[in-house]
Amino acid sequence: MPAGDSFFIATPIFYVNDVPHIGHAYTEVAADVLARWHRQRGDDAWLLTGTDEHGQKILRTATSNGVTPQEWADKLVTESWKPLLQTVDIRNDDFIRTTDARHEKGVQTFLQKLYDDGFIYQGEFEGFYCVGCEEYKQPGDLVDGTGPFEGQQVCAIHSKPVELLQESNYFFRMSDFEQRLLDLYEQQPDFVQPDTVRNEIVQFVKQGLRDLSISRQSFDWGVKVPWDEKHVVYVWFDALLNYITAIGYGVDDDEFDRRWPAVQLVGKDIARFHAVIWPAMLMAAGLPVPKNVFGHGWLLVGGEKMSKSKLTGIAPQQITDVFGSDAFRYYFMRAITFGQDGNFSWEDISARYQAELANGFGNLASRVVAMITRYFDGTVPVAGELTDADLAVRETEVRVTAAADAAIDRFAINEALSSIWELVDTLNGYITEQEPWALAKDESKRERLATVLATSLRGLGTLTVLLSPFIPTATTTLWQSIGQGELTSQPVDRAPEWSSAPEVQPLAAGLFPRIEQPEPAK
Repeated sequence: MPAGDSFFIATPIFYVNDVPHIGHAYTEVAADVLARWHRQRGDDAWLLTGTDEHGQKILRTATSNGVTPQEWADKLVTESWKPLLQTVDIRNDDFIRTTDARHEKGVQTFLQKLYDDGFIYQGEFEGFYCVGCEEYKQPGDLVDGTGPFEGQQVCAIHSKPVELLQESNYFFRMSDFEQRLLDLYEQQPDFVQPDTVRNEIVQFVKQGLRDLSISRQSFDWGVKVPWDEKHVVYVWFDALLNYITAIGYGVDDDEFDRRWPAVQLVGKDIARFHAVIWPAMLMAAGLPVPKNVFGHGWLLVGGEKMSKSKLTGIAPQQITDVFGSDAFRYYFMRAITFGQDGNFSWEDISARYQAELANGFGNLASRVVAMITRYFDGTVPVAGELTDADLAVRETEVRVTAAADAAIDRFAINEALSSIWELVDTLNGYITEQEPWALAKDESKRERLATVLATSLRGLGTLTVLLSPFIPTATTTLWQSIGQGELTSQPVDRAPEWSSAPEVQPLAAGLFPRIEQPEPAK
């Protein structure tokens, strides 16, 4: 077990009503980068992801496709959701499905405890329900429909009519936790991030909380309520519990205590579930609330939120087939301020690929390795007396390492990459100014040539360590050329202390080959 602190990060679990788009992959990559960084810093990191497979939406989707809900879920998980993790190079530690026996048992254990402790009661309920959100909607969540839905109230998120439902359900006494939640937000200002999401959550709770309907009996696709099997557990109440059922809740106390609480990384549209309902559930069960709930922004295409129904959904493979997984990961972590909405365009990713990856980092790596191979037969040169220019490179290595590490702790992933890229630009400028190719022509400047290339290699290795959580494939290739041991064993928060191999190995090809401007997928 690593000596560092526990860092358990969980993505939301994704509905299997359809295949993933780049919005889902964006969340996965962000969580993976944070987990990789903490893992490489020596923390006891654990990344959980998975799929949400219960509820009315899945039942209807499966029925419309002529299969059972379980068959539909199995197909989507096998053919689409698990392959997504390979497509964008996710190194998750666990993958949970809400149809797993371990999860269903944990849900029933948790629910029974809340029932026994008096936090659940039976009552009648009527309200407007959005199947797409799997949520009863408040009047403020509805808008007037347009087009075929003109004259109807529709969900503001899905733009589809809501349904008026009336049932005898079981309710969770969520209203009991209104003040405790407000106290939590005040006492731990960073519990919900960023501030825009936090402010929205606080205002929502201040308007007053109603008790939450947590069972359904109009359909049977879900976890059975343990004391009344005519009811199934409300899909959100069921799904939120995955974060603890996956780490041994009610089964393995040691593992649970080791991992919990978690950092919850979610899209801002589901932050309310994670920052209001989820901590209230945990409070009722006498468990710690999450460390943080971070609601990141949406990916926009043409100014609209990523959506299959609106034909703005782009499959991750459409991008990785052209640019590769590293470029996918780099682009979305660099181009978008984490926590804000961000627009995707083929032109932007192509421009950044060429300028920043191919010409910036990739060309830097190729030049340094090639010059050491050419001028020193591959043997890593020993630096002589350092000039101010050499020392400035060393100072930049130390400074950007500290800045990137601090940015990761703030969930400012794009700022971390921006800091790291200062070293890319510094090294490229340093090589241009020092002109090692000119020094190589003068035997009397052999020591200076060695110092310039040793300094360049030292900076390149630091970059390789710092960038490994972001672009693991390219950095692993480069590390095999210049480093010793496993790249992931190099402490990322002490990146300038990396150990070089005695000789560099030539790079067979560029880390980021040049590509033609892709045509947007039809």
